[in-house]
Amino acid sequence: MARIGLDARLTHYRVGGISRYITAIISGFEDLQPAQEITLLQSRKSRRMLSARFPSARLWTPPHHRLERAALSLELWGRRFDLLHSPDFIAPYRAARRHIITVHDLSFIHYPEYITAESRRYYNGQIAASVDRADHILVDSQATRRDLIDILKAPASGITVHTLGVDAMFRPLPPEERAPVISALGLPAEYALFVGTLEPRKNLIGLAKAYRSLLLDLPDAPPLVIAGRPGWHFEQLMADLNDVGINERLLLKLDVSDEQLPALYSGALALLAPSFYEGFGLTALEAMACGTVPIVSDAASLPEIVGDVGLLIDPHDIDSIGGALLKALTDSDWRAAQSAAALQRAAGFRWIDTARCVLDCYNAVLN
Repeated sequence: MARIGLDARLTHYRVGGISRYITAIISGFEDLQPAQEITLLQSRKSRRMLSARFPSARLWTPPHHRLERAALSLELWGRRFDLLHSPDFIAPYRAARRHIITVHDLSFIHYPEYITAESRRYYNGQIAASVDRADHILVDSQATRRDLIDILKAPASGITVHTLGVDAMFRPLPPEERAPVISALGLPAEYALFVGTLEPRKNLIGLAKAYRSLLLDLPDAPPLVIAGRPGWHFEQLMADLNDVGINERLLLKLDVSDEQLPALYSGALALLAPSFYEGFGLTALEAMACGTVPIVSDAASLPEIVGDVGLLIDPHDIDSIGGALLKALTDSDWRAAQSAAALQRAAGFRWIDTARCVLDCYNAVLN
């Protein structure tokens, strides 16, 4: 029986994003009941039980440490895994007979100015070697696959695209179910919504300026809600948002829990994702699963996710963002039709399919 290690250390340090990916494929593995022996590699600090089916091993090496690749290689050497899956881009030097990595995006290459110097050293300084070292690479979108081929010269035959899924909790909530959450968050009955990590790559300044311009044509427009957790350069981002001058119409929510998100999405007139770059665009998918109309950038992976649902905008064009927002807020017939299309589109994205694709890659690489 093949012995596989799945690096899940990041789940102790972060929520959402890659951590959600890790926990979702573990849940999928439990349903699929693979024949391989899969060990979940967790931080020694974690007391979280990620699975009742798969055993875990506690490791000392923290993620994103400058000596991580060497330290993790030494720590795992004695375990003799046949395959190691590194879901957070960077694989150790040699810790198993075969290695698979998941590359979620190359935003740090496209926009290095939007991340910290420490993160640039970690990702930009090691991604090429990690891609070269990997026996196979999983990516979330065709856009990231193209980036790997064009920028890092990865062989096309060594890359598999597996789209991410949407959790079952994301569904349209009727007004009576979402009302307690909306009230607890102090939100009005109508609002436009952004959800995501609060960092420059998300183009929140462009969104705020577009909303300011919208107020000239629609002075009674519903407020703009920005919900998420602080990311890179958060303090400067907040200062720049303040300079836009729409503070009284902008509702910033840094304390929204995962459990509150379905209600938040369901109550929104539209979900705005004007990012300069996204490796997938999970918030747009979650919003569609709640019947919310997506307005997203025509860049990177986002058009792949929404298909022909909602509107595509140019993230560098304030008028493009503002015009799309105006239509979403004022055309109720169009919004109703797009809501139905959003639900149909989102139904095709399932975590069980993501997990099945990961297992297929395990088998292909091992065989």
